[in-house]
Amino acid sequence: MNDTLLMALYAFLGAAASGLAGAGVLRLIRRRSLTASLTVVAAVAVFAMLAGTLAVAEAMFLSGHDLRVVTTVVAMAAVVSLATALLLGRWVVARSRELQLAARSFGEGGDFAAPRVPATAELAALSKELAATSAKLAESRERERALESSRRELVAWISHDLRTPLAGLRAMAEALEDGVAADPGRYLRQIRTEVERLNDMVGDLFELSRIHAGALALAPSRMSLYDLVGDALAGADPLARELGVRLVGDHVEPVPVEVDGKEMSRVLGNLLVNAIRRTPADGTVAVTAERSADGVVLSVTDGCGGIAEDDLPRVFDTGWRGTHARTPPAGAGLGLAIVRGIVEAHQGHATVHNIPGGCRFEVTLPAAMG
Repeated sequence: MNDTLLMALYAFLGAAASGLAGAGVLRLIRRRSLTASLTVVAAVAVFAMLAGTLAVAEAMFLSGHDLRVVTTVVAMAAVVSLATALLLGRWVVARSRELQLAARSFGEGGDFAAPRVPATAELAALSKELAATSAKLAESRERERALESSRRELVAWISHDLRTPLAGLRAMAEALEDGVAADPGRYLRQIRTEVERLNDMVGDLFELSRIHAGALALAPSRMSLYDLVGDALAGADPLARELGVRLVGDHVEPVPVEVDGKEMSRVLGNLLVNAIRRTPADGTVAVTAERSADGVVLSVTDGCGGIAEDDLPRVFDTGWRGTHARTPPAGAGLGLAIVRGIVEAHQGHATVHNIPGGCRFEVTLPAAMG
């Protein structure tokens, strides 16, 4: 038993010396190819066996004949191990290079195409992650292109919408200054109207810039959706009367919500003004609010005649003002973009879909806890 323990000790010491030497070599070549590392690992396994055998032989536990036999076997094993390590290393490196080339094309703005040749589990997992990242970046690039297109449209529309009232203001100011205004009071009232319109436009731009910059600070409090809708209907009633549109809010449940009252009033106001202006005279704009499985759903239904299916995904984009199906009124097309920004800041979402004779805008908000 003691001899067995001594042989195990000598074999361990010899193998440990080879292992330490191999670890040192691996550290020195850690920046080299994987093939070199695999070759060193295979060599360490063989030389550890050989070193242990020589240590046991040195301790006189093996005869010369037995030592030659073991050495010959170890040598053959070394040849096979090193050849296998080289082949495996070259195969893994080739798969890594293919993945590298695929990732390079992906990094240059293209889509990632995973190599078709089978790879190791780790490389396959990395390939799947790169494919998923490529898909996300493609979506991000598409959103960026759409946003840039919206920005260009917004700049063009804002430039036009600012130029028109400014030209009118300048003409009226010159007429008043030259004393040729037939009715100065009417001119002053018109100037005030145009200034208020410009002020509203600048206010919308400022609100939208805060939303896009993530600087929209909310002060949520618990309140009833019934009260919010009631105040919004009262505020929109003069415009509805002027345009001959009937406002209906008979199906509004007194559901409690945790929202910023000022910002949500702006959401409701924008939706109502948008619906009233696009509903023909003698039409109806209806507001409902009720609980749902997703929280609280507030909807505004108008009689606009519907939105083209191709335009539905763009309704809440910055600067969108519709097509011939919805004649765009004065404004820069910022109201619905502001609605979406405020609603999403409340962890909700806004949607729109067509109904017979018009469309329905829906705002879904989380229900108040408790």
